Amino acid sequence: MSKRANMSGNEAISNAIRQINPDVVGAFPITPSTEIPQYISKFVADDLIDTEFVAVESEHSAMSVCLGASASGVRAMTATSSCGMALMYELLYVAASDRLPIVLAAVNRALTGPININVDHSDTMGAKDSGWIQIYSENAQEAYDNMLMAHRIAEHPEVMLPTMICQDGFVTSHAIGNILLEDDDKVKAFVGTYDPEKHILNPEESVGVGPYSIGAYYMEMKIAQFRAMENARKVISDVSSDFEKVFGRKYGMFEEYEMADAELAIVIMSSAAGTAKDAIDNLRARGVKAGLIKLRVFRPFPAAELAEALKGVKALAIMDRSDGFTGNGGPLGSEVKGALYGRTDGIKTINIVFGLGGRDVTVEGYEEVYENLEKLKSTPAEEIPYCIHLGQREEK
Repeated sequence: MSKRANMSGNEAISNAIRQINPDVVGAFPITPSTEIPQYISKFVADDLIDTEFVAVESEHSAMSVCLGASASGVRAMTATSSCGMALMYELLYVAASDRLPIVLAAVNRALTGPININVDHSDTMGAKDSGWIQIYSENAQEAYDNMLMAHRIAEHPEVMLPTMICQDGFVTSHAIGNILLEDDDKVKAFVGTYDPEKHILNPEESVGVGPYSIGAYYMEMKIAQFRAMENARKVISDVSSDFEKVFGRKYGMFEEYEMADAELAIVIMSSAAGTAKDAIDNLRARGVKAGLIKLRVFRPFPAAELAEALKGVKALAIMDRSDGFTGNGGPLGSEVKGALYGRTDGIKTINIVFGLGGRDVTVEGYEEVYENLEKLKSTPAEEIPYCIHLGQREEK
């Protein structure tokens, strides 16, 4: 049965991995994800799991270990952050194109430079088009729950794509929270076993992993990846529905907060959503029709569902915790605006880049965002900037 536990997001993720008991973990430490391989190595030393823990010399090697393990037909996992993910970059594409259902715990941290160990989403957003499923977590409970669902999603025969479970560095990864930890046997039953037909050690199947693909075949392989990512939409919904039936906690592609009659709304991801919800509560008490959509699944992107959820909104702020350096805002802004185009007309929209390198945004800061959205309602569309930055010091 469920039990209450006080633990950080890193510890919650590590306990999920312990309960899953993967066959192989290849990992190299990098702040703020270092604790995860530390916990795993201790679980191995204490005979709590029989995982083969491979301590490697770099994150590139960590993903190489996972590639080889997954290709041989076993469950493989790793964890990383920031420049560690950047060093894996080449192999992220290999994992996705070879349809290897590796699971990665991504602890979001600003991508150097200048060097910074605090949270933003530049690391995982840099990998957004690599072909990995991406699921984001607001708190330790969601990080734990998302990890329990990850293998069911990644290993589904109609998906077979690598999956990263993301949480905010230090804000979620190191802060202690009260969570529900599920029974080991119940988790094992939910996650199930992994016994793929096609892998390189199966003598009954001829399988090639990582072949050279000439122009006559390359596009078809990419279309197969595209279809797998499309299939992941239903699989994520189905697995989330099963999770609710077993454990009682409900998840969708995104969470709607006070959206039933919202005229002013923001779209946001991960831990910052909690602070924004407090601002909404304050504004609702003053009669302001404020709402929020917290995106959980970034890949595959729920474009049609998001447009439907936002159709009654008059002014919208899209909150990006990374900058695309395009002059038009960040990657979330581009995705949401693309989702709305041709589906929902008349919403005054602005992209706001915030919280880079761990810069804090307070409840009052989010209330100011909604105050500006109220003004945006009556601002001519041609006068609305594509993007602004929130919380930076003024230039002298």
